[in-house]
Amino acid sequence: MNIVILLGAPGSGKGTVAGNLASGNSDLKHVSSGDLLRGAVAKGTPAGVEAKGYMESGKLVPDSLIAQMIKDVVAETTGDVTMLLDGFPRNLAQAKILEEMGAPVTSAVLIDVPDEIIQDRIAGRRTCPKCKAGYHVKNLPPKVDGICDNCGAELTIRKDDNPDTVKDRLAVYHSETEPLIAFYREKGQLKTVAGTDPIETVAKNFLAVM
Repeated sequence: MNIVILLGAPGSGKGTVAGNLASGNSDLKHVSSGDLLRGAVAKGTPAGVEAKGYMESGKLVPDSLIAQMIKDVVAETTGDVTMLLDGFPRNLAQAKILEEMGAPVTSAVLIDVPDEIIQDRIAGRRTCPKCKAGYHVKNLPPKVDGICDNCGAELTIRKDDNPDTVKDRLAVYHSETEPLIAFYREKGQLKTVAGTDPIETVAKNFLAVM
C-alpha cells in the first residue's frame, strides 16, 4: 500500500478527481478526511463522539484526532492499493504527524487552479439535501433547473459555498495549507497538474504523474 496526497484549494476538484479515478478501480482507494469525520460522527465511534463534541462547540477538531482516523484506515488497508488521501494533511503539523505515523507517501499531487476560477466554480455549486447528489449550474447542471435528477428534491446552496465564506476558505487555504506545496517540493515528491482542463483530462493527467 502506498499513499498519494491530493493538494489544492477548496473547489479545485480534488474529491471529484479522486472519486472518478477510484470508481471501479480496486487498485485505488479514495479516502476523504471529511467523509471519515462525518462517518465517524454518524456511527458514534469513540473518535466520532469526541469529534462531535468539538464540532458542536464550534471548535476545530484537533489534528491528533483526525490523524487517528487516518491511521485506522491506513492500518486496515492491505495489498497493492494506492490510497488517494484527500483533505489530510491540511497543514504542516498534520504532515509531520503523517510522517511520524510511518505512512508510505510516494507523491503529493497539486491540482492547480487560480482563485478567480475557484470562486466561480464554488458559486455555481448546488447540492441535493435529500440524496446528497452534487451539481453545478454551468459544468454539471440538473436536467430541470434547481431540481435533483435522482430524487426530485429542490437543490440548495451549502453555507460553505456563499461568496464571503469562499473568500474566507481561500484565505485559510493560502495561510494554512499552501505551505505544504513547498514541504513536499523539498522532499522531491511534488507533482503538479492544471486543474482548469475538463475533469476527464485532469484525472488522466493526475494518473500519469502520481
